[in-house]
Amino acid sequence: MTTGRGGRTVRDLRRGNRSAVLQRLYFGGPMSRQELGPATGLSSGSVSNVVGELVADGLLEEAGVVDSDGGRPRTLLRVAPGSAHMIGVDVGETRVRVELFDLALTELARSEVPLQPRGCYDVGPIVDHVRTGITAVLAQARVGTDRLLGVGVGVPGIVDREAPGGTVVHGQTIGWDAVPLEALLRATGAVPPEVPYIIDNGARTLGQAEMWFGAGRGAREAVVVLFGSGVGASLITDGSPDGGTTEGTPLEWGHLTVSVRGRRCRCGALGCLEAYTGAESLLARWAERGGGAADAADEEEALSGLLAAAAAADPVALEVLEETAEYLGAGLSDVINLFRPERILIGGWAGLLLGPHILPAVREHAARYSLRHPADRVSIGLGSLGPDAVTVGAATLPLSAFFATGGRPAPRPPQPEAPGWRTSLEVRAGSPARRP
Repeated sequence: MTTGRGGRTVRDLRRGNRSAVLQRLYFGGPMSRQELGPATGLSSGSVSNVVGELVADGLLEEAGVVDSDGGRPRTLLRVAPGSAHMIGVDVGETRVRVELFDLALTELARSEVPLQPRGCYDVGPIVDHVRTGITAVLAQARVGTDRLLGVGVGVPGIVDREAPGGTVVHGQTIGWDAVPLEALLRATGAVPPEVPYIIDNGARTLGQAEMWFGAGRGAREAVVVLFGSGVGASLITDGSPDGGTTEGTPLEWGHLTVSVRGRRCRCGALGCLEAYTGAESLLARWAERGGGAADAADEEEALSGLLAAAAAADPVALEVLEETAEYLGAGLSDVINLFRPERILIGGWAGLLLGPHILPAVREHAARYSLRHPADRVSIGLGSLGPDAVTVGAATLPLSAFFATGGRPAPRPPQPEAPGWRTSLEVRAGSPARRP
């Protein structure tokens, strides 16, 4: 194949051109062919060729006509929402949520299964919840898998995508020790072998969603906090969605030591930030001081009860909230001093529930514990995508791959040929021998 500058082949160049057009139309709204040239840096001939290919593939469609200055009306193009689908999965602290989206990230179907008992992270049932959720959302929307770009999965813990045999999850706080999650999900047969599972840390999927579509848009550097039963964060060092990717690094921020020989964290260590700021810890501290909603069905209801008590000027509830705000602000000061982000966004179901009540105090404490210069240039706010943002972010994982390949399925790795003796057995048996 012909090789161009930098070792790029003609196929690479064509894929890059397709990717540039798709990303510009996806994030920039409907555009005419004439506008796409300056927007992508491609020649008019290249734009015409790429648009023709993408229309033929069903990935682009007309989105109306606009008048031009003294010339012929121009046809606007957009990415066709129904041309592909993605599934996003949030393996959360209290439930497993599965959602099906079209290419425009419009939700088409949803399935939620609460973890019973709450916080039970036995991997077998969770894998089964994901399998049944995938089956349910495809059936609800009457969608097949032929245009399914992939299944993105957000999980707690450290994710190793380079492990032999597929992605492995190390989730110390939930009792997962090198769980081969990708292999386990693949073994369920919920989707065909050519549909990828893309697994990442839940805080990073939340961060990507907020940076692409939410309160992080326009920021080049941000820290996005996932505040649920525990706390985590992701550092975004390139928040622009124009390239179809976001450079994000999950941070085990909840396990910074904020109190030597302090409270026992669920990871087993003493004095972790999560032992003072996660919803589980917050409610435990309230209960230890004589508060608590004994009849609450789940953490969300119990946390709402604490907020109601604080609104009624209950001194214990107010004390717990103020203490939580100070620890959270102190924890944020560490990321402010270390990474100097432009924005910090707090999301997750508990963060969004608590935010309106404690955010002013969190800002004050963060400024007090931080160095002045980085503290003066950072803003601290709430995420804007709601409690489902982890699922949306998980769906952007296959969407990123879609952009990177120019809207074409990634080639599957070649399967090794069976040895000659196995082929002979297949012929004699009259059916293919099972490969290891």
